[in-house]
Amino acid sequence: MTIDYCFCTLALGKKYRILTQQLATDLAKYCPKAFIYVYTDNVNDFRSYNNVLAFKHRQQGTLLCYNDKRLVLAKALSKFRAAICIDADTRITADIPDDLHWEPGITVGHCKNLVEHAQKYNPERLESLQKLASKLDLPLEKVNYVGESLFVITRDNGKEIEFFNYWGKVGRFLEFQGIHGGEGNAMGLAAAKVGWVVHCSGWETVKQATHHIDASYISTPSSSWDTWKLRLTYHSRLNFARLKALNDFEFFYR
Repeated sequence: MTIDYCFCTLALGKKYRILTQQLATDLAKYCPKAFIYVYTDNVNDFRSYNNVLAFKHRQQGTLLCYNDKRLVLAKALSKFRAAICIDADTRITADIPDDLHWEPGITVGHCKNLVEHAQKYNPERLESLQKLASKLDLPLEKVNYVGESLFVITRDNGKEIEFFNYWGKVGRFLEFQGIHGGEGNAMGLAAAKVGWVVHCSGWETVKQATHHIDASYISTPSSSWDTWKLRLTYHSRLNFARLKALNDFEFFYR
C-alpha cells in the first residue's frame, strides 16, 4: 500500500543538514514508506538517502528562514495529498501509521488566540499585528496563533496555494517590522484570511512518535568572518526584499 502523505523540512547549514540526516534515518525505520522533502543549501549531503527528495534552496527570509517552510510545503503538496512539516531537529521514536488522515487545510497541536499569545510572550508585537490585521481586513481578536514546529497541511482544492501566498506576504511584512521569529503568527493570519478552521484531529498520532530537540538553543562556534558574512547576507536579502515589495507599495509601506 502506498501512502498519500509525506514529510518536509528545511536543512540550511551544516548543523541542520546533519540533524536532517538523522531524521531521515529515523523515518526509514519507523515510517519506511514515507518520503521527506528537503530544501537545503547542499543536496549532495542527501545523495545516499533513498527516502529523501532534496532540492537546492537559497534562504528567502531576511534574517531567519522560518517562513521558507511554506516553499518546501508547496513542493511536497504538488505530489502528495498531505505534507507533515517537521523541524529538522526532531527525532522519530516510534512507528507512524501509513493510513493517517487529516481534514483539508491546516492541522496543528497548539492553537491559541493570537492576541492572548502575544500579550503573554511578545506584547511589543501587538501594534504591528493589529496594523497587519487591518490591512488584511481581519478582526485580530478572532485570529489564532498556531504551533509551528510540527503541523500538517492538506490539499484543499487549491486554497492551500492561496494560504502559502498570504503566509509569504504576511511574513515579509512582519520582517519589515523587525519580527523575524514566531511564524505561527503569520500562519495564523494567513489561515484566517483564506477562511481555514484550524484542526487538531490526527496531529497527536504523529506527535506521540516524535521528540523535538530544539537545536536553536545549541550554540555552534563561529568566527568573526562568519558573523560578518551573516550580516552581509542579511542586508543583501533585506534590500532585495524591500525593492521587490515596491510592487505592492500600498500593503508594505502605507
